[in-house]
Amino acid sequence: MKNTAIHSLHARQILDSRGRPTVEVDITLADGTEARASVPSGASTGAAEAHELRDGDQACYEGRGVLNAVSHVNGEIAAALRGKDADDQQSIDGALLDLDGTAQIQRLGANAVLGVSLAVSRAAAASARQPLYQRLATLAGTGTGQLTMPMPMVNILSGGLHAGRGMDVQDFLAIPASAQSIEEAIRMVARVRSAATEVMQRRGLTTLLADEGGLSPGFENGRLALQLMVEATEHAGLRPGEDIAIAIDVAASSLKGPNGSYRLAREGRDCSGEEMIATMEAWVGEFPVVSIEDALDEEDWTGWAELTRRLGAKVRLIGDDLFTTNLARVQRGIANDIGNGVLVKVNQNGTLSGTLSVIAAARAAGYAPVVSARSGETEDSFIADLAVGTAAGQIKIGSVRCSDRLAKYNQLLRIEEQSRAPFAGMSAITLERRP
Repeated sequence: MKNTAIHSLHARQILDSRGRPTVEVDITLADGTEARASVPSGASTGAAEAHELRDGDQACYEGRGVLNAVSHVNGEIAAALRGKDADDQQSIDGALLDLDGTAQIQRLGANAVLGVSLAVSRAAAASARQPLYQRLATLAGTGTGQLTMPMPMVNILSGGLHAGRGMDVQDFLAIPASAQSIEEAIRMVARVRSAATEVMQRRGLTTLLADEGGLSPGFENGRLALQLMVEATEHAGLRPGEDIAIAIDVAASSLKGPNGSYRLAREGRDCSGEEMIATMEAWVGEFPVVSIEDALDEEDWTGWAELTRRLGAKVRLIGDDLFTTNLARVQRGIANDIGNGVLVKVNQNGTLSGTLSVIAAARAAGYAPVVSARSGETEDSFIADLAVGTAAGQIKIGSVRCSDRLAKYNQLLRIEEQSRAPFAGMSAITLERRP
């Protein structure tokens, strides 16, 4: 038996950053190497995401328990993978998908399968006495010579499903455009985050935190939030558009009403897809907006094509619910010139190998991959290593608050110090859309 053969797997139910259950997996290899991984969970979710298995027992965490997913790891998954080589990630992930046998990993649960997939990769790296980001670079085919520290986009103001619908638009984020390192980037956005708090306190606005650590001022429209983003940047002693650029996550699928229009409840109006596009155009013209995520519904492919025609040469148009880290949907977008960026969430896909395939397809087409956390996170820092190892160029973790977010930022600081990898900077956002 090889030293990297899987000896045992054990899962348990733990709590994520919202106090909701999620899956954590421990793995032990034949050589005694031990590793652990935990699985995030989203609030704003796409219909095509891999299936998160919940128990539905209202007596246990209001039906959100994951004991069935845990039992699948401890039972048939552990039995099926015992003795298999953890060094062969693709074979392990293929075996997991075959064992499940459904299109969206509905039977075993993507939370069970992903926990195992991530733990396997971490164990293989530890067994080889190799940093995780180097292991991921090998799996991704990027090679350690192409390691890149990602440009962060950081939540400052939040609404939507991340903040009890306090604002219609889900997130307004700061991008440290003039930063020359990940350390400087984090320091700059921390200044903006603190400045936003001070500006809001001065105005008598609430400074309650949203799920990802952003502030939730409850503005009636997005333009007021963008104005505050500019004011906070200036209050921090930085230049809007030069030192700090703005990204927006509309999460438009969560705004879709039964009549097909978008319900902007805080504004008290419904609007069409054309009006949503016009609003994005106006914001890009007035503010230093360089990236827009999910400006339209996840199934409005026609609208997305028009959005891309009108704004695709000016800003990054990132698909989250649109693409759901699903290779077939990403390929459809590429073939039809829809969007120019792909949000990458490991739990949307369900396996590490599948996630790497999406990143590779995006990069080959000139689409910017943006590695992302979820609104329900754990202290697992896996995505920091993933962004560096795959040279994705961008990462979206959340605000510079809360231990589940800071675990990832702190890991990026460690990796930068250890690897001396170059910082992607704004080139990750301003890349040509197609080769």
